[in-house]
Amino acid sequence: MSMAPLPMTVIAGYLGAGKTTLINRLLAEDHGLRLMVMVNDFGAINIDKALLASSDEDTLTLTNGCICCTMGADLFLAIGDALDRRPRPDHLIIEASGIADPGRIANAAIAEPDMSYGGIVTVVDGENFPMLDRDDLIAPQLRAQVAQADLVLMNRAGDGAAPLQERLAMLGDAPVLDAGSLQDMGRLLFGMAPPPRVGAPDAPHPAYVSWSYRGPKTLDHAAISARLETRPPGVFRMKGIINGTDGEAWEIQVVGKQTAIRKAHPGDATQLVALGLKSRLDPGEVETWWSDTPE
Repeated sequence: MSMAPLPMTVIAGYLGAGKTTLINRLLAEDHGLRLMVMVNDFGAINIDKALLASSDEDTLTLTNGCICCTMGADLFLAIGDALDRRPRPDHLIIEASGIADPGRIANAAIAEPDMSYGGIVTVVDGENFPMLDRDDLIAPQLRAQVAQADLVLMNRAGDGAAPLQERLAMLGDAPVLDAGSLQDMGRLLFGMAPPPRVGAPDAPHPAYVSWSYRGPKTLDHAAISARLETRPPGVFRMKGIINGTDGEAWEIQVVGKQTAIRKAHPGDATQLVALGLKSRLDPGEVETWWSDTPE
């Protein structure tokens, strides 16, 4: 007996928009579905997999450098793995990297007879979107990710929700909702059955560079906070887990000018990734900054 096609949803959005947070919400909800998550991060270390609330055999990691427009053979091999699982998952979620072209990733579902298109959900960071929308290098990619969406979710919109919603509505024809006001995210996302979007613009982007560290360095909370204040100005996105000097560990999240430090589970090593535009960030500068950090 043939099986029903496996629906695939792409969670898209620019660097630091809140994609991993959204997926953690979906994993925590009582929707009764067996979810499979593919994490496509940018850089040599896949931090997002470590930050998922459920990181087990149903989480596949795709990390092969800048997977900007398509995930190539890696993606189709992983999809084959999902289709071969028994029991097969009820829904496949791909968390695209922040500079990915979600339309091209979604084409994998359209091209695979045993899969169905479950839509593109683009998450928008309400705190940083207005600034990025004025950036000549970043804005075309940002707007294309919104234009490709079947659903746009505003994250951290705050008092600027109304003008942000109006601006996003101008960039595409998808519904624009405030993620903070939604109670049943799974019912909304997994209930979508949109037709594949035709003629949506590609999401071209300028050149990006990344820097990563994995090693024994340990820092306490005060030292981490002090070092983040002196980070190179070209770093737009930084994330990772830094082991502490007292057996604790700290998750750090940097998006633009915003920083957050919170407790995390210690790992076998400190892991850190930084991202930025090639024209504005020299990885060597980040390496010097990190190497000069006292332990």
